Amino acid sequence: MDTVVSYLISANPETKKKDVVWFALNDDRPLFAFAGIWTEFKGDRGTKSKPIPGPHLVNGFLTTAPNAAVEPIHPKAMPMILTTPEECDVWMRARWDEAKALQRPLPDDALRIVARGADKEDVVAA
Repeated sequence: MDTVVSYLISANPETKKKDVVWFALNDDRPLFAFAGIWTEFKGDRGTKSKPIPGPHLVNGFLTTAPNAAVEPIHPKAMPMILTTPEECDVWMRARWDEAKALQRPLPDDALRIVARGADKEDVVAA
């Protein structure tokens, strides 16, 4: 994989339908990652009528306040984005007192919208 983009769903004021909004670091779409956490959940998952007993491996990604590029699309939060191999290494190996500095919005000009519409697949990367 040589490019990565991320998307959020947003209402289109013209069509009144939900659009997929694709973000990338720039038009070349360099690789980036979301900071996440894996853990083991020991309860039931699934529906109430068909629960699946645990343990289950589950994951989630950390969020932070949105930057100016993301805020109009998702005003509550944006993923904690790691943009360099060094940041990924800090996230994977450092103690929390060092790694927590990565939980910040990217600078306002660090993300851009590279596509918007109904497509839920990145047609440029395909």
